[in-house]
Amino acid sequence: MGKNMFAGGEQFWPEEAPFHTPVFVVTHEVRSRRVRPGGTTFYFVNDGIESALRQARAVVGSRNIRIAGGANLIQQYLNAGLVDECHIALAPVFFISFTQGQLAWARSY
Repeated sequence: MGKNMFAGGEQFWPEEAPFHTPVFVVTHEVRSRRVRPGGTTFYFVNDGIESALRQARAVVGSRNIRIAGGANLIQQYLNAGLVDECHIALAPVFFISFTQGQLAWARSY
């Protein structure tokens, strides 16, 4: 997980964070690990993506490792050729433009 994604989620996650697994946060900051109830421990890795991957592999063994993002961190792993499989969740968003006449008509209801 990237530092910005961690910082953005940390303020909204409940005390028992939703991961229930070790989470490796790639950052330039030196921080001590943070243990949360429910099995989530945040480890802060400040020596690169390869180190974070190595540490994650040591913890999970042969199980899958997920890269949670943000986009910059995912791009670093893709560019380094360290991603075997990729799943993308896509939510469609429709942008609609109206003419002034259509807006006036819609407001009349």
